[in-house]
Amino acid sequence: MTAPALWLGGGVALLGLLLLLRRPLGHLLRLGGRSLLSLAALTALGQIAPLAAILPGANLVNALVMGVLGLPGFGLLLMMQWVLT
Repeated sequence: MTAPALWLGGGVALLGLLLLLRRPLGHLLRLGGRSLLSLAALTALGQIAPLAAILPGANLVNALVMGVLGLPGFGLLLMMQWVLT
């Protein structure tokens, strides 16, 4: 086979794979966006941590919990910190 035919075949295969994985990739991208926003919110809230000693730290696990659960996830993080301290 020639090189252009291989590139064309690979491109068609990649396009087919992207079409098959469109919904799962969309969900992963949405979760990533929510987690980034949650991480930004936790970082911003971390700036007022000396005033409110109950704020959880800004890390990937906390951001994922908030990305999946939203505002109830923030409440869960606060309750977990309260119980564990």
